[in-house]
Amino acid sequence: MTDRPSWAPQGIDLTVPSVSRVYDYFLGGSHNFEVDREVARRAVKALPGAPKIAQANRAAMRRAVRFAMDRGITQFLDIGSGIPTFGNVHEVAQAVDPGVRVVYIDNDPVAVAHSRAVLEGNEWATVAAADLRDPRSILEHTETRRLLDFDRPIALMLVAVVPFLPDEEHPAEVIATLRDALAPGSVVVITHATLENGPAAAGQRGVQQAYQRTNTPLLMRTAAELEPFFDGFEIVEPGIVPLPFWRPDTPHTDEDDPSVLHGLAGVGLKA
Repeated sequence: MTDRPSWAPQGIDLTVPSVSRVYDYFLGGSHNFEVDREVARRAVKALPGAPKIAQANRAAMRRAVRFAMDRGITQFLDIGSGIPTFGNVHEVAQAVDPGVRVVYIDNDPVAVAHSRAVLEGNEWATVAAADLRDPRSILEHTETRRLLDFDRPIALMLVAVVPFLPDEEHPAEVIATLRDALAPGSVVVITHATLENGPAAAGQRGVQQAYQRTNTPLLMRTAAELEPFFDGFEIVEPGIVPLPFWRPDTPHTDEDDPSVLHGLAGVGLKA
């Protein structure tokens, strides 16, 4: 029998891996189980640079947060936020402006429980249990409505979550529902796994196979396939590009791990 850590909520099946806990492991977090680490090890065996993709994804998220704040946005709705390992949205944003408001949304009870612990005492950041597949439940959640003012611009963060929304669940329509609730001047941030650009497409397919062991398999999409997700938004420069090329702090070089090119990032502005 698997021992249940004290931080794990009752009712969690410790034998079923979770994408948020796999991601936590890649980022160096400690809130994951052996079953999650096994998926991560399989992914790394297929593509040794897989953790680098997660780290590049987190770095692109931080740059996008700064972009939104440079536009005067002080509200963030982070859906599929996962487990708040170091450098999450509220840490980046509130380091600049302590009054920035952040609502985290996740459907993983471990992510929600740990987020509550991390955010205790932070009056401008909260977490709610909800699912991207039901956007109305997010928009109408009491925590969302308590903290966010939808008459003012909001940064909608869809970071490494849309790859787990298959076409049959109509991701473009889901995002459109969220978009329609946002005020003009809002932004959407989307990052996504891809088989494009990087030299290790076979390895990335192996990562997909590893994620088949979870209850939310990983999907790959091209930049062109992501464009409909930005309907109603103006995609800002440099467009939908590999993670290290989205407004980098330092230029990507040939010495950097090429695996990070298997992630895409794009930001859209609602007029």
